Amino acid sequence: MTIQDRLLALRDEKYAAFTAKLIPNIDPTTIIGVRAPLMARLAKELMGTAEAEAFMAVLPHCFLEENGLHAALLSGMKDYAPVVEETERFLPYVDNWATCDTLSPACFARHTEELLPLVRGWMGSEHEYTCRFGIGMLMRHYLDDRFREEHLQWVAAIDREEYYVKMMQAWYFATALAKQWDAVLPYMTKGRVGEWVRRKSIQKALESFRVPDAHKALLRGLR
Repeated sequence: MTIQDRLLALRDEKYAAFTAKLIPNIDPTTIIGVRAPLMARLAKELMGTAEAEAFMAVLPHCFLEENGLHAALLSGMKDYAPVVEETERFLPYVDNWATCDTLSPACFARHTEELLPLVRGWMGSEHEYTCRFGIGMLMRHYLDDRFREEHLQWVAAIDREEYYVKMMQAWYFATALAKQWDAVLPYMTKGRVGEWVRRKSIQKALESFRVPDAHKALLRGLR
């Protein structure tokens, strides 16, 4: 039985219909409908096997869940150089936010110095989801002790119309407001970032449990 066959055997049609509503930009016939715990279990079974390696070698895949499984397997790989190579090979085939956000290689946390130029390159990609991935990696790995104020400028300078890029910019700034308040607050005044991103960032920060009430009061005054 192939990996595709194994995924098809886990089909849940009601869950497929639900998923199609969450990811409206892809063809619903490419959604099998595999629930997250079953996907996670399959990824764990396959991790590090020759079967997984053969599966990942063949792109593009046919189904959303194949891409999701690919992203999960790639995220679990341990050696930095092969992970970078495989990430860059896979990113052009990422066509939705769910696959993009599943892709988060754990080994990147141990190689942040050499990763940063790659992150900036991904952020500058013309491909929508490669750009989103780059912003996501900057948010995940560079908002704590590795934070630099110039990172805010990088994200603010992205001038794109794609919804899922703008949403990741907003997610980045909202998370940054929770972690680097003093540096980020000036970016929430008009003119520092795109107005849609600014307002959405404030909205998401107001919804966050990590932003103190006093900070939320200031943000309400900036809307």
